[in-house]
Amino acid sequence: MPRPSRTHDAVERLLDAIIEGRVTAGEQLPPEGQLAVEFGISRLTMREAVRLLQAQGVIVQVPGSRHLIAPVSEWTGMDAVVRHARSAGQRRQSSLELLEVRMMIETGAAELAAERRSDEHLSALEDSLARMRHHHDEADVDAFVQADLEFHDVVIRAADNRILVAALRPLTSMLAETRARRARSPRSGPAPSSSTRRCSMRSARGCRSPRATRWRATCGRRATISWRSCATDPARWA
Repeated sequence: MPRPSRTHDAVERLLDAIIEGRVTAGEQLPPEGQLAVEFGISRLTMREAVRLLQAQGVIVQVPGSRHLIAPVSEWTGMDAVVRHARSAGQRRQSSLELLEVRMMIETGAAELAAERRSDEHLSALEDSLARMRHHHDEADVDAFVQADLEFHDVVIRAADNRILVAALRPLTSMLAETRARRARSPRSGPAPSSSTRRCSMRSARGCRSPRATRWRATCGRRATISWRSCATDPARWA
């Protein structure tokens, strides 16, 4: 794995300080020189980190004064929002928000994949499902989660939309954590994504016949039912 740049490291450390409440929304950001000394980096590196967080809406430039920290609701950068969502105090809410996003995006991705998939994609989906069943029977949580993530990755790749891939990339680590926590929970029932998986397979198989439209409608209904069942017991997914 490549070593992160000093600027990238500074961005993450400053963002973590904001998320942890060491600097709160509405407060002025300490002077860049002071932050540079505290973080043990050059002033130039800190200035670049501040600039990058400005681009994500985390820090607001105020002419003639020090920068301000913006409320989380005004952040626009996906990386910053996901990092905040992964913080300990936000896991329950972020799990529910992730389910909402998945309900909206993944069913649409399955529709595109049903129209654009190749035989190789279909084979990969079947392989992932087979491995999930095997790892479930063996109670191998880590392997099950990995196969589950690979299933969804195939659906996204089969949708053949570069913007979709880029939009979902920051959510990958968050999704992996949510899957692993839920899979290890003794209260866990059927995975909320199971209906999406079944629907994806059925859509993929039926996409080149008149049944495709019916499968797409089924996808939407099943995703909605899955989401509603999760929402009735939020603690299960936290």
